[in-house]
Amino acid sequence: MIKSMTGYGRAQRQIDGRDITVEIKSVNHRFFEFSARVPRMYGYLEEKLKSYVQGQISRGKIEVGVTLQSFDAGNVSVAINKDMAGAYVAALRELGHEYHLQDDITLSSISRFSDIFTVSKEPEDEEAIWIAVKSVADEAVTKFVSMRMVEGGRLKEDLLGRLTTIESQVAIVTEQSPRTVGAYRERLTAKIQEVLEDRQIDETRIITEAAVFADKIAVDEETVRLSSHIAQFRDILTHEEPVGRKLDFLVQEMNREVNTIGSKAQDVTIAQIVVDIKSEIEKIREQIQNIE
Repeated sequence: MIKSMTGYGRAQRQIDGRDITVEIKSVNHRFFEFSARVPRMYGYLEEKLKSYVQGQISRGKIEVGVTLQSFDAGNVSVAINKDMAGAYVAALRELGHEYHLQDDITLSSISRFSDIFTVSKEPEDEEAIWIAVKSVADEAVTKFVSMRMVEGGRLKEDLLGRLTTIESQVAIVTEQSPRTVGAYRERLTAKIQEVLEDRQIDETRIITEAAVFADKIAVDEETVRLSSHIAQFRDILTHEEPVGRKLDFLVQEMNREVNTIGSKAQDVTIAQIVVDIKSEIEKIREQIQNIE
């Protein structure tokens, strides 16, 4: 099933005393482009996330955001710089003595001097953290891919409808093209009769001229190839793997055939149909820019 390159997924869970949230979103891009927002102390997660996401998604501009909040303070320790604390106490008492102030030094007043405390955290198990984050990322990616598939289904229906429209227009071109030759022959005969008046018309010359004209404006090969491209397009839409680039190439080929038909057209009806087909192909081209 085809997938859109636009998607969003979010998951949040509490694992091993940590609240973990993973958010993933994407927009259209010709290639795979990845960026991540992770807490500074967990920077090592970025490369792991990139490898993991790239294994699930082939194209798109992907943004992943990760937040981790720890509820477990067991691996945090606080050390007191006693010399610094003593220096603060001595300085405050000297200040009180100098200006005859009441000595009301308390524990809470000393604790305001944050530089007397040193907070340290024991190294965390990076692999354990990655396993926890990956389990949340799995859920976020599942939601993300599901959204892409739903949007991809809508795109597929739209594309199939446009292909059907083009097929009906190609059928008209196939039917109209021989009529153009007949009309040309009638105009040629009338013109020669006007010039020659009562003299006999060389029927062989008219047949030859009509044949040359028919060969010049023949679009049979182009319509057959265009129909073949449409059939391939439909088949590719049933593939499971990413198909965006294949479809992009096929649209270029379809556009090339239609341009050739337009350059050969010697008929107002066909010329207008070519314009309509090119309009549909352009809409298809815009839509497949959203397909992975």
